[in-house]
Amino acid sequence: MSSLKKLIPYAKPYKKGIVLNIFFNVLYALFSALSFLVLIPMLDILFGDKQTESIIEKPVYLGIAKSFDYLKELMYYQINQLIISDGKQAALTLVIILIILTFLLKNLFNYLASFFIMHVRNGVMADLRKAMYKKIVSLPVGFYSEKRKGDVMSRMLGDLGEVQNQFFAVLDLLIKDPLTILFSIILMFNLSLKLMIFVFIFIPISGFIISLIGKTLKQQSTKAQQESGFFISVLEETLTGLKVVKSNNAEKTFIKRFNDSVNRLLNLSNEIGTKNNLASPVSEFMGIVTIAVLLWYGGHLVMVDGNLKGSDFIAFMGLAYNILTPAKAISRASYGVKAGLAAAERVFHILDQHNAIADHQGSIEKKTFDGQVTFKNVTFSYDEQVVLDNFNLIIPKGKTFALVGQSGSGKSTIANLITRFYDVEHGEILIDDINIKSMKLDSLRSLTGLVTQDSILFNDSIKNNILIGKPEATDEAVIEALKVANAWEFVKDLPNGMETNIGDAGNKISGGQKQRLNIARTVLKNPPIMILDEATSALDTESEKIVQDALENMLQNRTSIVIAHRLSTIQNADCIVVMNKGKIVEQGTHFELMNKDNGYYAKLVNLQSLDRE
Repeated sequence: MSSLKKLIPYAKPYKKGIVLNIFFNVLYALFSALSFLVLIPMLDILFGDKQTESIIEKPVYLGIAKSFDYLKELMYYQINQLIISDGKQAALTLVIILIILTFLLKNLFNYLASFFIMHVRNGVMADLRKAMYKKIVSLPVGFYSEKRKGDVMSRMLGDLGEVQNQFFAVLDLLIKDPLTILFSIILMFNLSLKLMIFVFIFIPISGFIISLIGKTLKQQSTKAQQESGFFISVLEETLTGLKVVKSNNAEKTFIKRFNDSVNRLLNLSNEIGTKNNLASPVSEFMGIVTIAVLLWYGGHLVMVDGNLKGSDFIAFMGLAYNILTPAKAISRASYGVKAGLAAAERVFHILDQHNAIADHQGSIEKKTFDGQVTFKNVTFSYDEQVVLDNFNLIIPKGKTFALVGQSGSGKSTIANLITRFYDVEHGEILIDDINIKSMKLDSLRSLTGLVTQDSILFNDSIKNNILIGKPEATDEAVIEALKVANAWEFVKDLPNGMETNIGDAGNKISGGQKQRLNIARTVLKNPPIMILDEATSALDTESEKIVQDALENMLQNRTSIVIAHRLSTIQNADCIVVMNKGKIVEQGTHFELMNKDNGYYAKLVNLQSLDRE
């Protein structure tokens, strides 16, 4: 039930709707029971019950305990007066109008209760979606290295939908249906105490049988939701890597993986559906058995003993049947709540995640970069594998520092740490002698611009892709950024220019063009510290030359950290830092490092030269 408690803060803004829902549900339950009570006088008139003619004195109200008897006698008194003055036909017409009015109010209150809970349900769901998306975006990158994206998507889409559909049935489960049963039972007690014994035998037996059926439902629902996450992951990974799947003739492998997941989900869904579907027929059958016994025993009381009026017996049977519908609804809703609980636990698993990389009280807003970037005794590891070991480096303002070394030497980790995608384990990173952990994240990331080897673009226009870092920029500024990035030459020739949609992940344009748009986006943002993480390594020679020219345009008069695989692209750097196994083994200019005897950098350059030959 902890998930229910966690939903309360999201429901609080809609408490007015919840209160009105409860209010109209109470009225619905009351009129649902009263709708059968008003049938009694009509039956008495139709079948000539003498009581309608014998009651003359107006009843006296004797307190709430006797309120049922008072209402019944008052109704008989008013009908008696009408029969005396206008005859039975007029009394029958009045009773029929009263019945119609009662049923009208009952259904009106049901509609109003549903109307208000609809707004509560949809409002809470919208707020949960917003909160979950905000959480997904704010969580550190490291969180998603351990999670399947499809599983996160499943929690956002499927599980939230399950919460919306099932949890708000709780209000009916707690208010409308139980009160309908309660009011019906109170009236049934007043009609016949003996007949109530059979009803109380039915309710616990039925409840026990239904609880046995649904005992494992929550566990199976959790498995089904987890499988749904895996299913979406396979689909998402297939679409993302479709070229790899096709080029390796791996369609059969992925189809089998997908089909196996679908079959597991099918079996779980069938098991859950079987138990869900059993709830209604089992409860209805138990109800019909009880009604059959009531008909036998009640008929005996009416026809043989004469202890019960025929009209009271028919009203009692109507009330007994009136209990069946909410009883079935409760059994079905209880199943839904179990599925909703399983879904809510998965939703709140994301919402409750602690975000270690976040602003804290007293975080500094820093808008300028004036001095230097300092890595001081920085140590970092992935899954207990040390990537940076006591790393120290000072990068003065306006200088270009290149990081080179073999794969796994820790170069890209530098980019991840300075942008706080991850946090250092030991040591500190300083900008102008201020620890970046003490800076607001927005402030830190406004000072840095990142261009990676993966050209990440969105299914939108070129203009909107470039405006991501600076949405208030003018068209003139966007065009100028495109020119700096050597991208305007192809953008201006497109059918819709900057307004051209570039498709999913920018797949309507070439790799070199995508990377130039990435550069243009960073140019427009105009940060003082630039980080290039192997920005040209995925390009062909011609595209690399164009992109490299764009990078040189962008890096003029900026502080730059260039992570390079192709060493020919960083020969003009102010300082080249050579890394191996998380440590600096050499640093200096290209000329200084090439002139070192048995230098590590010189070996790397010679190896790349041999590879190109």
